[in-house]
Amino acid sequence: MTSSTSTPATVSTSAATGTAGSPSRLAEDTAQGRTTIAASVVQKIAGIAAREISGVHSMGGGLSRTFGALRERIPGGGTGASNVAGVQVEVGEKQAAIDLDIVVEYGASIVDLARAVRRNVITAVERMTGLEVIEVNIAVNDIHLPDEDDSGSGASATPPTTPAPSRVE
Repeated sequence: MTSSTSTPATVSTSAATGTAGSPSRLAEDTAQGRTTIAASVVQKIAGIAAREISGVHSMGGGLSRTFGALRERIPGGGTGASNVAGVQVEVGEKQAAIDLDIVVEYGASIVDLARAVRRNVITAVERMTGLEVIEVNIAVNDIHLPDEDDSGSGASATPPTTPAPSRVE
């Protein structure tokens, strides 16, 4: 991914890595004041826009989904830019580049799905932030099968038990 070149010295244009405290982008600088947009905002918009597309089962690779689920159970751990699983952004003053890691539903056309996700993410980010999205890279990390149980609970997730021996008299 690439980031835009720096113009005003007052605005940080280094790449955002999706961590808390990441640089903000200058959205508007007028006589009435300045508006900046944090990289975490772009990250959240992109994540929501990607999940809106039918056929996207979840975001992130296996490990990032696991750590994300654990993080949500910790008080205060489920907030911040680093917690948008499967979404990384680089934000400059006028442009953004986005990387998405997704899990698709079995049977979905990955090519068509990627095209729809890319279009929806670009539209949402550009409309809401005014940034030009220069690229949306999509990595399909897994396919979700219809019979897989994501919740980790229920009869299919428990090991079979050995019945207690019965007494016959």
